[in-house]
Amino acid sequence: MVRIFRHYISGAFLGLILLEATVFFSALYLGKSLRFSSPDVIQSGLFVPSWLYSAIMLVCMTGMGLYQRSQGWSSAATVLRILGAFLLGLLGMSLVFYTFPELFVGRGIVGFAVLFSVAGVSTLRALFYRYADNHQLKRHVLVLGAGKDAQKILDLEENKDHQNIHVVGCMAMANETPVVAEKFLLSPKVSLIEFVTSRDIDEIVVAPDDRRQGLPVDDLLDCKMSGFEVVDMLTFFEREAGIIRVDCLHPSWLVFSDGFHSGTVRDISKRLFDITASLIILLFTLPFFILGAIAVYLEGGGNEPVFYSQTRVGMNWRLFKVLKFRSMRVDAEKNGAQWASKNDSRVTRVGGFIRKCRIDELPQLFNVLKGDMSFVGPRPERPEFVEKFTDSIPFYVERHRVKPGITGWAQLCYPYGSSQEDAIEKLKYDLYYVKNYSLFLDLLILLQTTEVVLWGKGAQ
Repeated sequence: MVRIFRHYISGAFLGLILLEATVFFSALYLGKSLRFSSPDVIQSGLFVPSWLYSAIMLVCMTGMGLYQRSQGWSSAATVLRILGAFLLGLLGMSLVFYTFPELFVGRGIVGFAVLFSVAGVSTLRALFYRYADNHQLKRHVLVLGAGKDAQKILDLEENKDHQNIHVVGCMAMANETPVVAEKFLLSPKVSLIEFVTSRDIDEIVVAPDDRRQGLPVDDLLDCKMSGFEVVDMLTFFEREAGIIRVDCLHPSWLVFSDGFHSGTVRDISKRLFDITASLIILLFTLPFFILGAIAVYLEGGGNEPVFYSQTRVGMNWRLFKVLKFRSMRVDAEKNGAQWASKNDSRVTRVGGFIRKCRIDELPQLFNVLKGDMSFVGPRPERPEFVEKFTDSIPFYVERHRVKPGITGWAQLCYPYGSSQEDAIEKLKYDLYYVKNYSLFLDLLILLQTTEVVLWGKGAQ
């Protein structure tokens, strides 16, 4: 995993991005060489269009979710995503050529470039998905501990989204009762440094259930000073899964870990990002905004409200009114506050459609422009639920250190939640965002939200 602006990205996928960027950049050059035979013609006037084509295609590929570990070559959805990315890329290049006609390189050249890009990307993807799961490409991990926390790491390895690691085994600490299966237990007869060297270990994860029993500090220091990576379990999950595990979290880790930065520059840059993103998206979605309003109005017979306003908890626990298109019956909460559920009978026919397409969220752009919300952040929750969760879920209150958002890290990584257990799971992602916020992460979430909208992930 490689850390870019505080966010971890798979090193394998970063390599794939660089290779595909090379394919995209060289596509126009190859297209022109196939279209013309003169070397002078081939080399002239392509540098800027090639950079633009490469940048646009990488943005489209990211927006279609093609750089996420959960995607596999065997999935038909991946092929559709690639085709969708190229269609969006052609649309983007058309807008560039229309706006800057001096950059236009010709339809024939673009046609050959697209064919080369499709062939190149398909070949790279086929090779990548064939060899990415190779045992030698995975990072070899030794777990120091054999209890419940160690089992959580083994469970992570079994998850299809996190198969870039291989747990060599678990070493039980003194007086620790093993919980993991016997096949994972290791009892080396040599020192820790000799063992990790002989077994080609890349990383040691310290995960005992009870640290009060003591750790082999001298052995760990020997490994660390010899160049082996040594991390605690919380840091390991933060890097590999993009979460902060609330069930293992202790205040001292939050105090001494990096992150949670704030400052005037950060606040100004985030506000500028929010305003810019909201205005651009509002401009492009204005037709859907108008059609959504008309549909809700007609379904209500002109006698029911089009918009729905509800009190939510914002940054630093300040209350505000969130604005959405009404997607439920007017009397939906006559019995008090409650979560939406799958196949909720309170959702209207139009409401079901606009929820699936996320059109009901569009009015929240005005909350962002007003400053009550950010474009990216934890979803704003209702005061009734916040009060309940603050009392029952450790560290839940910390998610309100930043402005709530229309979209967020938890919305991308976890399906719609309708219980306290779901709230705990989503808190793991919210705390990761609060800790590791950057404009890069905001932009990444914004691009990947395109996938959520196009494929209807997580809608209720």
